[in-house]
Amino acid sequence: MLINDVERQFEKLPTQIFADAQEASISVARTIRDLIESKKKNNEMAVLGLATGSTPTRVYEELVRMHKEEGLSFANVATFNLDEYYPMQPESLQSYVRFMKEYLFDHIDIKRENVHIPDGTLDLGEINAFCQSYEEKIAGLGGLDIQILGIGRTGHIGFNEPGSMATSRTRLITLDKITRVDAASDFFGEENVPRRAVTMGVGTISNAKKVILMAWGEGKAGIMKKAVEGEVTDIVPATFLQNHANTQVIVDEAAAAELTRVKTPWLVGPCDWTDTLRRKAVTWLCRKVNKPILKVTDEDYNEHGMSDLITGQGPANKINIKIFNELQHTITGWPGGKPNADDSHRPERKSPFPKRVLIFSPHPDDDVISMGGTLIRLVDHGHEVHVAYQTSGNIAVFDDDVVRFVDFNLDFNKEFGLDNEPVEKINRGIRDFIVNKTPGQVDSPDIQKIKGLIRRSEAKSAIRYCGIPDERAHFMDLPFYETGRVRKKPLSEEDIRLTADLIDEIKPHQIYAAGDLSDPHGTHRVCLSAIMQAIKRLKNEAWMQDCWVWLYRGAWQEWGVDEIEMAVPISPLELQRKKRAIFKHQSQKDRPLFPGHDSREFWQRAEDRNRATANEYDALGLAEYEAIEAFVRWHF
Repeated sequence: MLINDVERQFEKLPTQIFADAQEASISVARTIRDLIESKKKNNEMAVLGLATGSTPTRVYEELVRMHKEEGLSFANVATFNLDEYYPMQPESLQSYVRFMKEYLFDHIDIKRENVHIPDGTLDLGEINAFCQSYEEKIAGLGGLDIQILGIGRTGHIGFNEPGSMATSRTRLITLDKITRVDAASDFFGEENVPRRAVTMGVGTISNAKKVILMAWGEGKAGIMKKAVEGEVTDIVPATFLQNHANTQVIVDEAAAAELTRVKTPWLVGPCDWTDTLRRKAVTWLCRKVNKPILKVTDEDYNEHGMSDLITGQGPANKINIKIFNELQHTITGWPGGKPNADDSHRPERKSPFPKRVLIFSPHPDDDVISMGGTLIRLVDHGHEVHVAYQTSGNIAVFDDDVVRFVDFNLDFNKEFGLDNEPVEKINRGIRDFIVNKTPGQVDSPDIQKIKGLIRRSEAKSAIRYCGIPDERAHFMDLPFYETGRVRKKPLSEEDIRLTADLIDEIKPHQIYAAGDLSDPHGTHRVCLSAIMQAIKRLKNEAWMQDCWVWLYRGAWQEWGVDEIEMAVPISPLELQRKKRAIFKHQSQKDRPLFPGHDSREFWQRAEDRNRATANEYDALGLAEYEAIEAFVRWHF
């Protein structure tokens, strides 16, 4: 058996792992390009099955680039989209017709008669005939040459929800509760999400000559393990692809995290036991045998696929002590470094002290939600802490809050004799807009401004409570975000320039940034990219040689204990202070507008996550703390 076969012995679908989603998307786009050009040489049509959602957008961006810069023509291409909500008007913001135009069709030379998308405007009685016609059109062109797919949290492909049959065809279906929750942000509330959709069936997809299943980010890691390594079942419709003769799975490293060859490679075969892998394996073993590090035995290693580690680097107590010390050295109560102390085994250097600290917060509350305890500690230790709010967060405010602030404004003006007709006219216009607003309608510019100001005032209140003066709050309002819609613009040169300018202005000794990619709306991912690109431009500056970058994770995900490089213990009092800072974000309290799949409030997620990290350290035999915030250093 070849080494590649050994590595992938648990995988029932051919799976290729790329460093990031951008690299993976370019690879998929090249496969599509090669098909189009091959078909063109033979004077044939290339028939593509296309998907929507955040997963394929970079594939489409690369295809558009190829068209504009390399002359790739789509004149010989016919496309069939997987699905569409029902009912749905094509011009609606959430329409997949509009999505495909914005991301692909309006930017290439495809013939409009060759574009096919399920029709969400039909009368119910017309649906069955339309679905039959859709199947016939695909068959009439010789079938799909390539079908690209994303995957939902339920394992659905297209809108084929759990329970879909392997032989199912294009049809009207009822959306799963989880799918509707995941779509809620696009519709500004779950109550606005259509309950039905028209989708190609699993059988339709399986008839494609080649299927490419794509997934990006940690949030897709669990379902990708089921799809690639699990048994074929209608509970996870993507597993039906295991029966397809030519399916290729394309994932980034984050989405591949739960695959056996990535998560536990020692169960697959011999390993190159690096320091990182050894630490990962030992902490995994401790959880498996329910023992602290210093109690794990040679027998435990041997019985769980790690005999070669014992043979090469053992005995167990030698490995255990080394890993225990490594984890012990990640713990520090001095996230800005401890002055006048030996820092040879501390995660942060002692000098300079105090430091200039720049905390980037993608949304106006991520700073206190994700690292509020550490933020408070840095302030208490006397560091010069700045917080940069990268986006306005204006789409995440309920209309009721706007009305409340408009009412306050009117009453305030009357109370202090500041009545004037222009102000009253603006306020009346805002109230009228909200009263007549339709589900999913984009807010007027005035309402977007008010919602942004609400988030801004809450952010100021929160950091003020933490001891940071107003002048150290920086509201960047990065242009990519300011669309008034969940769907944002691509990261631009202006976004990167604004980020680089702020870093250069402050010249920090520490930068903290959101390093999680599981934010379902993608804002964290774009904000992190802006920071990384800005830092790369500045890295040759003399002062940058003394700047360290620490990555935190937010409301959706946490670093694994084996990954953590700085663990900051949070006392019960500091945890209470952190919660109170989160409470200052009143528009996000009780029920955030876009909760994602987790119904808990943000303060509950933060508290549970921080306590869970502390419990993991405790279970490994390290000191017991109330809570821990975790960070990983990015070496630029």
